[in-house]
Amino acid sequence: MWITLLIPRIEDGNNFGVSIQEETLGEVRNVESEAASFLDQMSRYFTSRAKLLTKIAKYPHVDDYRRAILDMDEKQFINIRYIFLLIFLCDSARSRLVVLEMRNHFSTLYDIITKNIEKIKKPRNSNMDMLY
Repeated sequence: MWITLLIPRIEDGNNFGVSIQEETLGEVRNVESEAASFLDQMSRYFTSRAKLLTKIAKYPHVDDYRRAILDMDEKQFINIRYIFLLIFLCDSARSRLVVLEMRNHFSTLYDIITKNIEKIKKPRNSNMDMLY
């Protein structure tokens, strides 16, 4: 949002800083999207579990719904365990890849912002002497 508010109105020429802002904003949105999808897993689990629980309440005699809850809980337990391994141990090659990917996204974002902070804050040179 901060970068979006700093983008000036469209003018002819001297738009290099604006293109840096737009590229940085695109990277911010990409990292935000990837992090949100990574963290969205728990809410999807609880939503799916709630739907199954309503079916169990509606049809208490159907054991398949109860079994589906057990299967879903077991799968979620494995996923939560996997996330903890990801965060704390980085044991498997797959978990290392996910952690490294997230680290690389945030490192790239940090690098882009720190290297271009002046162009992000002031995308156009306010020096009018260059026009004459």
